[in-house]
Amino acid sequence: MEPTDKHIKVKIINDSHHPMPEYATPGASGMDVRAYLPDKPIVLGPLERALVPTGLRIQLPRGYECQIRPRSGLALKHGITLVNTPGTVDSDYRGEIGVILINLSDEPFTVNDGERICQMVIAPYTRVTWEPVDRIDQTERGDGGFGHTGVN
Repeated sequence: MEPTDKHIKVKIINDSHHPMPEYATPGASGMDVRAYLPDKPIVLGPLERALVPTGLRIQLPRGYECQIRPRSGLALKHGITLVNTPGTVDSDYRGEIGVILINLSDEPFTVNDGERICQMVIAPYTRVTWEPVDRIDQTERGDGGFGHTGVN
């Protein structure tokens, strides 16, 4: 069994009439998620953002999170991305998953019911216990950041 063949069971309620989130290819890490807009589409003007419902509620096992990420095709072709990337759905959240889309283009974009608007990645996470100290180990980099290592 390869590491990418690991499966976990996740309980899901799909209140929409769309298919469950699904992987587009066998090697995909993200599942496509669709907009649930049964009443009317959402039109995003340039630089506008909106919370787009999905109709999905999930119950993740403790130790896992759901990351909501942009779709590269929407970003490249239409300038549509997510405001908080990646969005995080915690294992104890039980509400509907909403996706905050933003239009970074100079033209209006219509989000239609059933449109694939983002990717969902389920990933394990690690929690930390802080250990207060007076000093930490030095490294070659030290406190250099924000472009410190150069342009190339």
